[in-house]
Amino acid sequence: MPTVQDLARLIEAAAPLAYQESYDNAGLQCGLPSVEITGVLLALDCTPAVVAEAARRGCNVVLCHHPVIFRPLKRLTGKGLVEQTIMAALKADVAIYAAHTNLDHVRQGVNAKLAEKLGLVNLRILAPKTGTLGRLSTYVPHTPAYPGLADQVLQALYAAGAGQVSDYKDCSFQTPGTGTFTPGAGTTPTLGAENQPEAVPEIKLEVLLPLHRQEAVLQALRQAHPYEEVAYEIVKLENQHQDVGAGMVGELPEALSPAAFRARLKQALGVPVVKYTAFENDIKKVALCGGAGSFLTGAAVASGADAYVTGDVKYHEFFAPEGRLMLCDVGHFESEQYTGEIFRDLLLGTFSRTFAVLFAETPTNPVHYDC
Repeated sequence: MPTVQDLARLIEAAAPLAYQESYDNAGLQCGLPSVEITGVLLALDCTPAVVAEAARRGCNVVLCHHPVIFRPLKRLTGKGLVEQTIMAALKADVAIYAAHTNLDHVRQGVNAKLAEKLGLVNLRILAPKTGTLGRLSTYVPHTPAYPGLADQVLQALYAAGAGQVSDYKDCSFQTPGTGTFTPGAGTTPTLGAENQPEAVPEIKLEVLLPLHRQEAVLQALRQAHPYEEVAYEIVKLENQHQDVGAGMVGELPEALSPAAFRARLKQALGVPVVKYTAFENDIKKVALCGGAGSFLTGAAVASGADAYVTGDVKYHEFFAPEGRLMLCDVGHFESEQYTGEIFRDLLLGTFSRTFAVLFAETPTNPVHYDC
């Protein structure tokens, strides 16, 4: 049977922990990684009532979006909802795993799901992250003794996660040249002899890599390369990562009036009310960010969007668009309520028929509307 650790590896392959914000605490909240999974309950938030539901329905894992432990705990005495939830989970032998801003920041994450519900097309990340990519340069011999070696090394690097540029894979740049070296005493060079200067035709290979995959890519390089000492350089880049970042922007299949667009929001998200700013033009281009996304209002305006959909907008933040787009607050829970579908698809795609994957029935949205 798959274990909690297997579940963690699956989620983190889709939404690497390296992509979470510095303030966040995504990952395994409590529970033993080695425990076999009997069932997984999917929820946006984990509370004592959700833990009780998991135990009642035969699930020993709660997979949620919002971390229970967000700040360090110094004691467990049952004081407050966080401590009560963790204590309930420990008593019931229920593990809790959270994928939060790391799932927000990947191309097929929370914002893509919200865009899907709104029927948007031509999607792209609204605010791509920088500092997540590196360039690896290495050198391989290009001699009759090693036919096709450059391609073999590249295939190993690709398999380890390098060479991906947005929707393009197996990307590299190759430059022919000459490598020179003198093997020292006690070495066992693949080419040349001790204390004898050597010049070898080589090909310089360059590939992009996600920096969180650096160790895996270097391990693949060393295993595929024939040299005793492999020469390489990794340079951190400030390029925007087009598949990693906050928010999303896309287009409606056809333009809608502001009123018709708000009606679509209500229907698609099942919300009774939408808070919004005045806007006179039709809505075609839409930016969005699940959760609390007012910090991206400027980016939404800069993208040329006609509407920006998010949650948790404060009063004074509604002034920020200055009539350049319609800012719509649909609620924090409401904008992230379909996150469980992402988890479901990941789990069933890998662990199909291995254990039950259930949506929590316990209501966790603390906000109610009297309409």
